[in-house]
Amino acid sequence: MSIRDLVRQQTGLDLSAVVIDRAVGRRMAECGEADASAYAANITPAEMRALIELLVVPESWMFRDADAFSAAVAFVQRRLAASPGRSVRILSVPCAGGEEPYSMAMALRDAGVAPALFRIDAIDLSEVALQRARRGRYTRNAFRGANLAFRERYFTAVGNEFQINEEVRAQVSFSQGNLLASDLAAGGRYDVVFCRNLLIYFDEPTAAAAIARLHALLADGGVLFAGYAEVPTYCRYGFSSLRVANAFALQKAVEAPAAPAPAARAPAAPARPARPPAPRAAVAAAPQRKPQPQRQPAPAPATLDAGAALAQARKQADQGDHAAAAAACKRVLETAPDAADAYFILGLTSECSGDLPAAEGYWRRCVYLKPDHYEALCHLALLARERGDAAQSDALRQRAARVYQRANDGARKGRP
Repeated sequence: MSIRDLVRQQTGLDLSAVVIDRAVGRRMAECGEADASAYAANITPAEMRALIELLVVPESWMFRDADAFSAAVAFVQRRLAASPGRSVRILSVPCAGGEEPYSMAMALRDAGVAPALFRIDAIDLSEVALQRARRGRYTRNAFRGANLAFRERYFTAVGNEFQINEEVRAQVSFSQGNLLASDLAAGGRYDVVFCRNLLIYFDEPTAAAAIARLHALLADGGVLFAGYAEVPTYCRYGFSSLRVANAFALQKAVEAPAAPAPAARAPAAPARPARPPAPRAAVAAAPQRKPQPQRQPAPAPATLDAGAALAQARKQADQGDHAAAAAACKRVLETAPDAADAYFILGLTSECSGDLPAAEGYWRRCVYLKPDHYEALCHLALLARERGDAAQSDALRQRAARVYQRANDGARKGRP
């Protein structure tokens, strides 16, 4: 079994070969191993844990994507006002080094929410990240942006680092766990869940399983905050996007998410009218000819319903039937060469088969034809990030965020 397969088996993460190879190279250098084959053949459970640590600990900072925290605070205030005397439960998974749950605790305190009225659980797979989170001490890299007044209120300088105040640290409970394998709902369901930028590392079946877990963890009427590139995936599995600017907030259906509905079939062709009877001979004495077999006209080619075909292709891609999905998209492109969604789905199938250059080419063609294709922009941003092109990744991410915001603004204007 390859290292990539081992990582997927133990964590659920479906990481690209580029990301895996980068982490393996770093571990080999730290271990003094020069032979990649020998490293893979002799990897121990302890070494696998060390490798996974490199893969699962993302870079983060306080109040990253601040609009999500503002939206979460407003939701908590509405929840408390509607049910006086109750408290709210908040979950951050994965919590990395604690920046996200601590930011939420500070935002609630700044809004005047009494500490007794909320509790935050923070869960991560990485014990190294959790140790840092429990310690609550951060370098300057954890503080970005122009407004750092919160650092003066809630942190104490310790040399070149900043120690979070005990009052804030006491609001967050940290524990190790795996969303896909651990029972995270033992204490009840959560009013607010932060699960941002996790699904982007999963394949489609694993993402669906993770969303089902989150659906069970989130209370009815609760709010989930996702990463900008993950909203479409959540919306395919029982969640709907809330119209909150730049927060990427979602709400679940009250009932459990159902399996994706079958794609609509193309409408049946109308019945061909009955052929009129052949006319009788006008003159009885006309010479008799040997009857010739009547040639039937060739049936008219069926008109391809591109929308239905692409809906079916998307379903096939989601179910892992990549060959059928790709074939359907190519048939659509034969008659509709400007079908942007066909190129998008071809990008998905290419990515799943490991052909990232082809996937990128298809997604670039998609956004050339449809510049506001949100999902294609998100996937291109992630690819740019994986190959280390931070500038291009940020530009594509901001472009996707603008598309998302315009769509939300348009939906608000269209409401009665």
